[in-house]
Amino acid sequence: METCFATAGGVTFIFLSIFSLSSLPTSAIIPKANVFLPVPSSQLVENLYNGKAVENRRFCLKALSTPKIIAAMNTTQLGTFIMKLGAANAKATLNVYNEIIKKPGSPQALKALNFCVEAYKYAILSFETVSSELVEDPYTANYDVAVISPEIANCEKELINAKVQAPRLLAGNRFMKYYVLMGYEITSTLELENPNEY
Repeated sequence: METCFATAGGVTFIFLSIFSLSSLPTSAIIPKANVFLPVPSSQLVENLYNGKAVENRRFCLKALSTPKIIAAMNTTQLGTFIMKLGAANAKATLNVYNEIIKKPGSPQALKALNFCVEAYKYAILSFETVSSELVEDPYTANYDVAVISPEIANCEKELINAKVQAPRLLAGNRFMKYYVLMGYEITSTLELENPNEY
């Protein structure tokens, strides 16, 4: 189950709109699997789509099938778009956590939610930092995007242990993992393209 995006610049609005609709069931957030899957029309996107680190190729293709992203001129530019998408997803999901924290719940649930808030703040900062590192130091960018993953995994463990039932949070966490994997793939590609510089 995946989602689709309209434009890189509109991702924040789309996610905020989707995630703010708390009364909707999960199926309203995530389209069914039989959604039309476009064919990549960019060699850069296709190379990323076929990368070893990309876990969910359908999600990757949908996330990167916008005219602006397909028009990316090089790996660095594509990487910048991916980091922006990842940061936008993290910000939208963080808003959902902050919204749910305001509702009555157990002390364990509140502790887990607050843990995840910190994890998402870290993810946002990391995606934004990686954007600036792509040109200067892909090796550091690769590390900085990879370390987001354990933060999100620990967030999920906290939610499970506290028995927090929130499909929107699980969807946000899943999307975050996909963006981290795409980010890892693109920064790994940049390392290979510039082997003698770092």
